[in-house]
Amino acid sequence: MQTGILAALGVVGLFVGWLLTVIVPSIQIFGWGILAVGMLLIALVCLFDFRRARAALASRQGKLGLSATVRISLFIGTLVFVNAIGMSHYHRFDLTGLAQFTLTSQTKGALGKLDKPVEIVSFFTPRVPITISSYTTSLLSEYRNCSTRLTVRNVDPDLHPDQARQYGVDSFGAEYGVVVFRNGGSQLQVFGPQIADGEAEHAFTSAILEVSGAKQKKVYFLTGDGESSVSSDYSDARSGLQDNLFQVEALDLKTSPEIPKEAAVVVIAGPQQPPTKNELESIRTFLKSDGRALLLLNPNSPLDWRQLAADWGVEISQGFLIDPSSHVAPDQDNLLVPKDRNSFGLEETHFPGAAAVIPKDEKPRGLSLAPLAWTSQQARLEEEGPKAGAALVSARSGRPGPFAIGAMISAVSSSPADQSASNGDQGQLPGDRRLVVIGDSDFASDRSFYDGNNGELFLSAVNWLAAGKEIISVDRKVLPARRLLLDPDEARFLDVSSIGLLPLLLFVAGGYVWWRRRRS
Repeated sequence: MQTGILAALGVVGLFVGWLLTVIVPSIQIFGWGILAVGMLLIALVCLFDFRRARAALASRQGKLGLSATVRISLFIGTLVFVNAIGMSHYHRFDLTGLAQFTLTSQTKGALGKLDKPVEIVSFFTPRVPITISSYTTSLLSEYRNCSTRLTVRNVDPDLHPDQARQYGVDSFGAEYGVVVFRNGGSQLQVFGPQIADGEAEHAFTSAILEVSGAKQKKVYFLTGDGESSVSSDYSDARSGLQDNLFQVEALDLKTSPEIPKEAAVVVIAGPQQPPTKNELESIRTFLKSDGRALLLLNPNSPLDWRQLAADWGVEISQGFLIDPSSHVAPDQDNLLVPKDRNSFGLEETHFPGAAAVIPKDEKPRGLSLAPLAWTSQQARLEEEGPKAGAALVSARSGRPGPFAIGAMISAVSSSPADQSASNGDQGQLPGDRRLVVIGDSDFASDRSFYDGNNGELFLSAVNWLAAGKEIISVDRKVLPARRLLLDPDEARFLDVSSIGLLPLLLFVAGGYVWWRRRRS
């Protein structure tokens, strides 16, 4: 009787120990201890009642039981082994077309290069919508899986107001939720509404890069001379730049004495008024010290802005480009540029009301100039657009087309010998600088940013300008609209087959099985 109780306790111990090791990994050591006790009890039963155990095992029923026990043990052991491997080698598979539930490769690369620890603390009360708090928790767990230098924890500011004060969480952060990123003395906060707007990954990665000391490229949009506003006219372009981990800010040179040195690219988008002397001098000083700029000028732009482009070897026409053979109908001045007529190989770009970018006969030495996009050979220039009179044919080209709509210009540093030989030569442009000039600013505005590949052209131009400045880009995950287009016959077949095809197949299969069995 006593050995029966010990055997029962041993079996219970084995079962409980196995459950603890599999279901509650945090107390796995206790599970292994209970497993050991269960095995010891069974061993004692076999030792104390050896004759009965041997007789039981030698019988036919005992052999069958032993065989079943061995098979069940092997099966359970395999499950435990596979589960242990699964817990120690965790991996998720995202089979969606755009991997929309996985961190982008650029974010993973940035996290892999972290050399400083970053603490991430989420402050969410029960009042914060569960869609924000649960999404944040899930996303931060992905961040933590990508880097051992990240520590993540959640705090309820209502239950722990002392910690909320320690991390500078104010009433707004406590009400709407906030995620605090901290490294040493550096700290940044990302608020709940920003997470709800779909900016979470960009905001989190940017915060990690900034508090850890990693540099980000900054893009400045000039204001003050009638340029397009980055907050309204160019809001889509700003979002695209932020998706690529650029910091975007507006800059008014009337109030700021100079362009900040950390500026990676300066965008001048469609100025309508001439710059002041100090503004123009600030821009030229920036460009002379290895600056990069994107100059978007429309037809009939102020003379001073066109002169800035002329300093780099190109002229901006005062007339409108017309392309009868390649335009967006019905407007012949809305130029259509296909894949074989742009340097980035984009499928289709649109330029509504563009000026021509014409290379000068004499340009400063040391410049490398390449067309960004160009028209067909049938294009021409007109004074006031498509409804005006005669065409203005470029005297330099001697023919109507093609015309460049944009140009990529770079100035590479000269060798010491070249620099000494060109001392005093104002035409020489030493330094590593880049300028993109496009004869249209509307193509990247909110009205046209998503027309064709206009947005990609704008972002590609900025990326080309900012190349070599050590930044990690995050690609935008835009879910494509997938529609199934059916004609009436195809739609009728789909309806009929979805209702009757499966029952028909089952009926045929059943009839075939019945027929085979009847023959046999």
